[in-house]
Amino acid sequence: MTGILLNPQAAAPVGTAVGARSLTFAYRAGLPPVITDLTVDVPVGATTALTGPSGSGKSTLLYLLALMIRPTGGEVVWDGVPASRMPDAARSRLRAAQVGFVFQDALLDPARSVLANVCDSGLFAGMRREEAADRARDLMARFGVDHREDHKPGEISGGQAQRVAICRALLTDPRVVFADEPTGNLDDESASIVWQALTDHAATGATVIVATHDRSLVALADHEVRLDRFGGATVRAVRP
Repeated sequence: MTGILLNPQAAAPVGTAVGARSLTFAYRAGLPPVITDLTVDVPVGATTALTGPSGSGKSTLLYLLALMIRPTGGEVVWDGVPASRMPDAARSRLRAAQVGFVFQDALLDPARSVLANVCDSGLFAGMRREEAADRARDLMARFGVDHREDHKPGEISGGQAQRVAICRALLTDPRVVFADEPTGNLDDESASIVWQALTDHAATGATVIVATHDRSLVALADHEVRLDRFGGATVRAVRP
């Protein structure tokens, strides 16, 4: 299934940030593929929603595009380069330098402070500890969780935890942000804050790719890639 995402009237820069070429993925040999022969391009500087029914491979595709898992067949390309073929160390360096990831349910380390959790992505990318902490505090103040920096994740609300996860994802000013159901279990206010943070980041010229089942969120995105249960996809520009 082939689809090219284009929105010629969008203000985003021209070009492709991330793409897939004949992408196939199965979790184990002998199991039916979750994704089959998928070719798709994600444009630079826009928000793209990955949608589809449960089991259609939304989260799997997100992890594949973010180079966190390797495809069974085909390839993931970044700037036309087959990045999924890179050695593990090179893929890790690319993720550290250019990727921010917001996991479903935040996925914070429960044993460490909120501040330490936010700093992790910066330290992984090679920031000095003081620089990472200063930037983390600035972001946490922006999202109203700076007063929680010494708390453990289990001592804050779910909405606050997801704001902390956004801070961690944005700490390195990443070129591409991936988010897996980032507003799934949040109240309306927290969901609005999280989505606004993602769209604000896209407005800087970055690319945001979100796996979601929330149609109200999809309506606010620039593009949609809708997966089906057979590994194919329908693609469309949401906003003309």
